[in-house]
Amino acid sequence: MINKEFWKNRRVLLTGHTGFKGAWLLLWLIELGADVYCYSLPPKGQNNLYEDLFCKNSNNKEFSEIFGDIRDFEKLSTFIKKANPEIVFHLAAQPLVRESYSNPLYTWDVNVQGSLKVLESLKDIENKCSVVMVTTDKVYLNKESIYGYTETDILGGIDPYSASKAAAEIAIASWRSSFCGNLIHQNRNLNISTARAGNVIGGGDWAIDRIFPDTVRALSQKKVIKIRNPLSKRPWQHVLEPLSGYIKLAEELQNSRDSICEAFNFGPLINSNRSVKNLVENILMHWPGSWETDLESDKFYESKLLHLQIDKSYQLLGWQPKWDFNETVRISVNWYKSFYEGYSSLEICLDDISKYQAK
Repeated sequence: MINKEFWKNRRVLLTGHTGFKGAWLLLWLIELGADVYCYSLPPKGQNNLYEDLFCKNSNNKEFSEIFGDIRDFEKLSTFIKKANPEIVFHLAAQPLVRESYSNPLYTWDVNVQGSLKVLESLKDIENKCSVVMVTTDKVYLNKESIYGYTETDILGGIDPYSASKAAAEIAIASWRSSFCGNLIHQNRNLNISTARAGNVIGGGDWAIDRIFPDTVRALSQKKVIKIRNPLSKRPWQHVLEPLSGYIKLAEELQNSRDSICEAFNFGPLINSNRSVKNLVENILMHWPGSWETDLESDKFYESKLLHLQIDKSYQLLGWQPKWDFNETVRISVNWYKSFYEGYSSLEICLDDISKYQAK
């Protein structure tokens, strides 16, 4: 599905490479032979996948990088001009719902203005450049419908994070309509799409307030798992699933597919739309423990039901998920068990990528 020859020596700009998804994508792009330029905040936290993959394995640091705030336009634009990318993956963001309640203005600033500053930095690029702007499945006005959302459904968002990403979608679409094209004030070299992905799980996620890493931390310490919303349903998928979609979308954009300069959903099949309770109980099948509802957690709004329709990605890109819910959970749990048994993050991630590509 992914054309390795396409990526060999291809100049790629990746923002947010020190985050969970960004580190996985960076490793995959290196494996594909791309020439990657990375821009992100420095890694945070005691455990960090980026540091495990690239700082503890200096021989694997086959890319260029600079640490900086995505809102620092001068620093960002200087680096992008140096990279002169053919492909851009914009992942840098404030990605946590609960954090957005604590820092709403920062969330809006990073997710909206930061995205626009990436595009503004590309405004005068002279070579063909395809841009995948990553948002989220939470951009839709969620009516708790049993039917999945399609790319043409109304955007919205009650919590600050969801609203900021919906606003980013609108801003990106406006920027594309205004500055991409053949008019005198437009650039014909830019193809821009947005990518909306569901809840991802997988090895190397150590973030606070995410159900999978919170569960693993509790299990590793032989503690009871605390769950805020056990009946909330989410479209769970392995992190490699949407990343493969981003990669495929970039290929198609670069292959003169200007007709796909639109939004695309990347989610699992409908039978992977499971409750938090189902997820935790499936984890416990591979790593025994116990859980209980967290009655003392802050009662910030979180949607109860969310599902994406992925027909468009299948029909226009030929993309579809490879791992079902049970396989996704098993592979993710095995990553952490292997890590605690002493295997390196690099070794386990490369093995997962190899298995995914061979599926």
